[in-house]
Amino acid sequence: MDHRYYDLPSLTALEVFEASARHLSFKLAASELDMTSGEIRRQIKAIEDDLGVPLFVRSGTGLMFTSDGKDLYTVLARSFSKASQVVRTIKRGGRSWNVTIASTDAFASMWLVLRMPRFWSRHGDITVDHVISDSSRDHRRAEVELRIRYDFGSWPYERAELLFGDPVCDPGFAQEHSDVAAECLPELPLLHVQWIEPDWAGWDEILRRAWIPREPLRGHRFSKFFVALQAAQADQVVAVGWHRLVRTSVEAGKLVRNTDLELDAPGGYYLTWNDNRTLSLWAERLREWLRKISAEERDARS
Repeated sequence: MDHRYYDLPSLTALEVFEASARHLSFKLAASELDMTSGEIRRQIKAIEDDLGVPLFVRSGTGLMFTSDGKDLYTVLARSFSKASQVVRTIKRGGRSWNVTIASTDAFASMWLVLRMPRFWSRHGDITVDHVISDSSRDHRRAEVELRIRYDFGSWPYERAELLFGDPVCDPGFAQEHSDVAAECLPELPLLHVQWIEPDWAGWDEILRRAWIPREPLRGHRFSKFFVALQAAQADQVVAVGWHRLVRTSVEAGKLVRNTDLELDAPGGYYLTWNDNRTLSLWAERLREWLRKISAEERDARS
């Protein structure tokens, strides 16, 4: 007979459940844990049989919690998070604290990393690890406590705070075309970004919202915003820029505004974290600092 001090399923089964619940996907949990989807499903079935209740509702679009599954995940997420913090502290010998933040390639390289020295000057005891990826799947890795995302501010089981709405869309930036009229933009070979997020505005939407007639647009296509801006710097004509991400390059003269066309971006940049997970003290400090500098920049622009 199996005698356990705590009346709990196996740690492996709980780990599989937590990963599946965090991703709301057996496939993503299998990838994270280096298991097959079949092994994940067997572990979930074992824990459901042990508890005598279903933990997920399977649908054509993925997984949803049952009320029991949500209760279990809430407790596990907090417990695993606390255990992870203790393990990291032990491994580091108490010398430093660690927090992991996730953001996209463009946001990290053009905004966040440029400002991090100001954080380190005040919090030299905190080590900040960066997960930089344009895939939301990577942003849900277990070690990630904070995420910066562009969207409308609503994600399942996440708390979200608006850092700033990117207030303008700046068509830019080849020096040769610095005096072009906005109505002439469709005639140029434009630089397009095939963005992974569906709500990221591109040339079609910008010209439509500006009421500028257009035929099928010409130009080069890129999978990364940052690379498109590098192409613009190399005078491969005109890209769409977001004010907060390109301001430093514009002020340095690396990029130039082509027109006075400005539009409100449809979404904003949000700081998010798992609603079922207690943030570590050092993650709280990073969150408060991000709030502070984003507020300062909003005030400076207003």
